[in-house]
Amino acid sequence: MNDSYPFKRIEKKWRKNWEAQGTYRFDPNDKTKSKKYILVMFSYPSEKKLHIGHWWNYGGVDTYSRFLRLRGYNVFEPMGFDAFGLPAENYAIKHGIPPAKTTENSINSIREQLKAIGAMYDWNYEINTSRPEYYKWTQWLFLQLYKTGAAYQKQAPVNWCPDCQTVLANEQVESDGSCERCGTSVIIRDLKQWFFRITDFADELITDLDNIDWPEATKTRQKHWIGRSEGTEIDFRIDGSDKVIHCFTTRPDTLFGVTYIVLAPEHDLVNEITVDSQSDEINEYIAKARILKEYERQATDREKTGVFTGSYAINPATNKKIPIWIADYVLGGYGTGAVMAVPAHDQRDFEFTQKYNLPIKWVIRSANEHDTQFVDHAFEDYGIMYNSGEFNDLRSDDGKKAVTKWLENKKQGRAVVSFRLRDWLISRQRYWGAPIPIVHCPNCGTVPVPEDELPLLLPEKNVDFKPQGSSPLGSCREFIDVKCPKCGISAKRDPDTMDTFVCSSWYYYRYLTPNLNEYAFSEELVNKWLPIDLYVGGPEHATGHLIYARYINKYLKSIGLINYNEPFSKLIHQGIITHKGQRMSKSKGNVVNPDEFVNKYGSDCFRLYLQFMGDFRTGGDWSDEGIVGIRRFQNRIWRLVNNYVDKIVPLESKSYDVEPQYKRLIHYTIREVTQDIENFTFNTAISRLMEFVNEMYKYTADNENVNLSFMKESLNILIILLGPLAPHMAEELWQKLGNNGSLFDQQWPDYNEDAIEKKMVIVVIQVKGKLTEKFSVPKGTSKVEIHKLAMSSKKVIGKITGREVKKVIYIQDKIFNIVV
Repeated sequence: MNDSYPFKRIEKKWRKNWEAQGTYRFDPNDKTKSKKYILVMFSYPSEKKLHIGHWWNYGGVDTYSRFLRLRGYNVFEPMGFDAFGLPAENYAIKHGIPPAKTTENSINSIREQLKAIGAMYDWNYEINTSRPEYYKWTQWLFLQLYKTGAAYQKQAPVNWCPDCQTVLANEQVESDGSCERCGTSVIIRDLKQWFFRITDFADELITDLDNIDWPEATKTRQKHWIGRSEGTEIDFRIDGSDKVIHCFTTRPDTLFGVTYIVLAPEHDLVNEITVDSQSDEINEYIAKARILKEYERQATDREKTGVFTGSYAINPATNKKIPIWIADYVLGGYGTGAVMAVPAHDQRDFEFTQKYNLPIKWVIRSANEHDTQFVDHAFEDYGIMYNSGEFNDLRSDDGKKAVTKWLENKKQGRAVVSFRLRDWLISRQRYWGAPIPIVHCPNCGTVPVPEDELPLLLPEKNVDFKPQGSSPLGSCREFIDVKCPKCGISAKRDPDTMDTFVCSSWYYYRYLTPNLNEYAFSEELVNKWLPIDLYVGGPEHATGHLIYARYINKYLKSIGLINYNEPFSKLIHQGIITHKGQRMSKSKGNVVNPDEFVNKYGSDCFRLYLQFMGDFRTGGDWSDEGIVGIRRFQNRIWRLVNNYVDKIVPLESKSYDVEPQYKRLIHYTIREVTQDIENFTFNTAISRLMEFVNEMYKYTADNENVNLSFMKESLNILIILLGPLAPHMAEELWQKLGNNGSLFDQQWPDYNEDAIEKKMVIVVIQVKGKLTEKFSVPKGTSKVEIHKLAMSSKKVIGKITGREVKKVIYIQDKIFNIVV
């Protein structure tokens, strides 16, 4: 017998058998079982291989999915490819090959690697977002948004990556102002762009977080990103004009202390209100501000700068003129792009005032009469209003409400809720994406492509797909020139493509019916199978994909296509794999190539080791030596089963009698492995199986007459517990043990809590009938185990040394008497 597990033959055998027998064929209409929709974020096919992070994710999620199948659920665990977008396009550009070709080649290679994982993917449900049969419905989704006014186009200052040569959404710009894809410093450009009104659902996007099982850190990030603030919008009329500046504030109680207004350099009114004498200085300042990153403009330790426009506004509380300035610490994309400055009660305004010698008016004092009034910095706390007319002596909390109501009566203000969240910018000036289904007509304006003409195909000929600083489709005459669908005259198609996050915002609906031609998805199946029971992906998507997908879900519910509020009931983030304590990178030369280790040790071994390395949520540190230990563990299981397979296969299952600790071992192991897999702590589940195997070896070594019925049950349970973690090996051993059908059509074993609980008893050790020693042991401990304990006692050894032991008498759980 070969003591080494022959993984190459067995893994190849079972992948072939599973496919031929349709073991993992999914039936969404199976009504005999409860459903579980388990989804891991799909991959970008930007290269022809999976990296170790994919294995960590996909292996772990498949282990959990197999566990659920064994628990009796109808499990849907699909896989596809997020094929449009910058990663795939940049790879194509690097190799000088059209993206359609490189992407298809990469997908074909990655699909085979995914099959090597041994996951329960039914490839009949595969999706590829770059195929026309998929992006037809991405375009359809755009048109639904457009028809309801939720998709619109406007001229706006946008984030531009000079290297990627395209616009980026705010969510795709790092906190240091760099592109999340390539790290290049992002600049601001004015472009006409398409947006989705995600802000329509800002309140729901916050409140519904309380109803889903997500990591608290991710919920907090989304709440901060959405940035809900309750306050007052105040109208400041521009002196000598009918124009009004709207300022949002959370402190209307300080209105009487407003001594100037600050506009963002990009505010729409700046050019209109700037007087001629200030024009040059204003334009120069605006040009400098556009070079700065948002995080630089908002840095608290940066010196504040600004320029006076030459115009004034009227403070509605005092009816006095106050100057209007521009300053780069105010951002056009947040709030109203205008701030009422209260230098006495805002430190940033105080510093600006000190620099430009602007007036300060104190209108809030401390509620503690013993506090000293500040003069060298702002008083930002709540307190008592003064210098505030009829509102004098009101506390700030009461004053905020009173001033707001007073402004509402005067029709010069209103209570509002403001959000930091901006509408979702979806235009991209790149080739590899879903074309925007819009025609621009000189007569009719913006005209949607008729739905029956979808998909609007991405041209593959006569187009330069390399980035040009403008949309590549704009230079493809065969694509861009078209007749208006409405009036028939010559018109132009929109040259931009959609952000790849639009494709991934709805893909989990399409998985259920990937080949459906009439609709984007089956409403019946989607409303049956969603929300997704478990979604797994990286925390870096917290303020991108995970917000966009929630928004699209809420939009589709608002137009009556789905009947639930949230797409992902539960979310888990995977951890990070390091190598020698460092994150893997090509520059550090510490990248682990999965294929190398899969070829050397097998898919199951590689998968087991990844799951053993550390907690799924936190990650682990790779060791080339560590995987050898897992290989030894596999071989120990292989030998254990093969040592007894010929003896136990012919046996009929029947009751048996073994020492209680071995019965406890079985139930304890089932309980621990069950709970560990439920909690995604696969590392401890594997540890429990290692302990079980060790104990089984001890049992067979210590007992001349091994109870074969016990061995048969124990080994069958061991293999079922191993199944989700090492599916190929477990399936082979299940068959070896004489079982019919696939292991993964079996029932996960139950455990008995009463059998696990250790009931302790005191066993007295006597020599010649005299008390010599006593031990606390689990009830039912065998005579052999008690004898071992007795022989380990110095007291007992001292009594019997030099004497002949004639016999031992054991009264179970009470007395062990040594007769000498």
